[in-house]
Amino acid sequence: MTARRPALLIAVCLLVTVEAAAFLGLGIAWVADVVRGAASMPAASLFLAAFGCGIALLLLLAARGLLRGRGWARSPVIMWQILLVVLAVGWLRAEPSVWAAAVLVVAVLIGVGLMIPSVVAVTARRPPPVE
Repeated sequence: MTARRPALLIAVCLLVTVEAAAFLGLGIAWVADVVRGAASMPAASLFLAAFGCGIALLLLLAARGLLRGRGWARSPVIMWQILLVVLAVGWLRAEPSVWAAAVLVVAVLIGVGLMIPSVVAVTARRPPPVE
């Protein structure tokens, strides 16, 4: 019998998927700049594109893992949210913007959502021991 997924877990996974889509979009934009010849440093743009696509893939896999109740998926998602909070706070201190505030709010929502007991209960299940 499978455990019922809390609505909060589904909401967290949707937010993580939105983050993944944003990073995939950034990766595509960096590649487009290189193709158009608009990138002043093409090698750096290609690195950023690969990094953005890699983060997008990691976040998508982690969201899928969270939905399936896999404990390993919590760590990369939490770590990424911590990094986003640090970046967003820096952006807000340097030049306050709606985007920086949105990144901060989403990162905090995901981080807090993953700490709610009902979500922890689903994602911290241990597989039955192998005999």
